Amino acid sequence: MTSSEVSPSFRLAYVPGVTPAKWVRIWNERLPEVPLTLIPVSAAEASDVLRGGGADAGFVRLPVDRTVFSAIPLYTETTVVVVPKDHVVAAVDEVSAEDLADDIVLHPLDDVLDWEHRPGRPAIERPATTADAIALVAAGVGLLVVPQSLARLHHRRDLTYRPVTDAPASRVALSWPEDATTGLVEDFIGIVRGRTVNSSRGRTPPPAQPKRKRPDTGGARRQPTAGRATGKSPRRGSGGARAGKRGKPRRRS
Repeated sequence: MTSSEVSPSFRLAYVPGVTPAKWVRIWNERLPEVPLTLIPVSAAEASDVLRGGGADAGFVRLPVDRTVFSAIPLYTETTVVVVPKDHVVAAVDEVSAEDLADDIVLHPLDDVLDWEHRPGRPAIERPATTADAIALVAAGVGLLVVPQSLARLHHRRDLTYRPVTDAPASRVALSWPEDATTGLVEDFIGIVRGRTVNSSRGRTPPPAQPKRKRPDTGGARRQPTAGRATGKSPRRGSGGARAGKRGKPRRRS
């Protein structure tokens, strides 16, 4: 099979915390002949995967190198602090970074928040991953500040979380290499932007339905319906026989 005969496909990378299910469902409805493959990647490796051609596009966390990548910002996440359920923070609706000053706040190596001044007291060692940090929070070692989607991803019944009002936020975007904006990438952009199938900017509109032909009458004029086209009653038409009166029955002799 030559390269021109290879069936098209679309590879979509996504970082932890992003749930691409709704966009994948729409893709499968609109382009069922083009399989979509999901590729989970860490936030740190997402750019390298896209740059190296390992995926056609991806849901990433900003910032990205805008000299290489195009990006469509989608939403900004709420930042939360993950705490044990019996921690004092669990009794309030929200906290500030200053409220965490006396606590050990874990800073994993895969942290996705851009801190200028990290809250709380640092731990002796940095956990390798957010999952490791969550386990340490459950063990009572410290607290963890993360985007809300990551708190949900690593949910445990013995932990809870509360918004941190003045913490930096993480923004999620659809991104792809600018010099690799293929037709399938354009199709996915349209789905993410909420364009309909009939959108003038869409690339895969449904095929036009052929117009129904009018039956060929051979040039003959259609005869008017009696009583409608002429305006005359069918009983009193000029060419119709008048109904005769019924006579009396004849007597038998």
